[in-house]
Amino acid sequence: MQIRTPLAVTRFRSRGLILIGIAGLAGLAVLTGCGSPGPAGSAPAPATSGTSAPVGSTSSAATQAPVPTESNPPGDIPDTTVYVAFRPANSHVQLKVPEGWSRRDAAGNSTFTSNLNSIKVAWMPAPSPPTVRSVRATSVQALQRTTLAFRLVSVRTVRLAAGPAVETIYQVNSPPNQVTGRQYRLVIERFELSQGGNGIVLSLSSAVGSDNVDPWRIVSESLRWT
Repeated sequence: MQIRTPLAVTRFRSRGLILIGIAGLAGLAVLTGCGSPGPAGSAPAPATSGTSAPVGSTSSAATQAPVPTESNPPGDIPDTTVYVAFRPANSHVQLKVPEGWSRRDAAGNSTFTSNLNSIKVAWMPAPSPPTVRSVRATSVQALQRTTLAFRLVSVRTVRLAAGPAVETIYQVNSPPNQVTGRQYRLVIERFELSQGGNGIVLSLSSAVGSDNVDPWRIVSESLRWT
């Protein structure tokens, strides 16, 4: 016996099949669009990496903005600090440094650090004495390339107990802290002097806003030739 399907049911099934077909085509179009190239047949953009340029690289030094100055920067050197004489081996220099500071020696230089403060003394051959003009042309240019957010404050001739020197004052960002990533704005007083074909560079660094005028005067005026 032949069973006849009512007309209403037939229409309903037909509409359902049409709707399912349309939905399937739409889904296929979406999936195809996700894997298709961009406009004008360009290839998909490569994924970007979260890795930034190495700290201290030329590009980082040239583009990094100065970090804000701390209202209460850590690192004031106490008035009760005791200073002890230091003479690096195989050098022609002697000076006083705060007792108990961490010390790191390298070929031709020694660095003392405590909190955000540091003292670096370097010695090298110097065939001619430094001048404001030569320091601007060599040292300042090198610092601009190698330090973070460099800003020159001044270059001038001064006289220390060890003799005439060229003093360069400038500001930079500190390297990011290895744990927190935090940076500080530093101010550096750099002295360059020479005698008898030998040269000395003394750099005194602290956070901008620190009151270390007297300690830095003690260190710089203690500098002697040996």
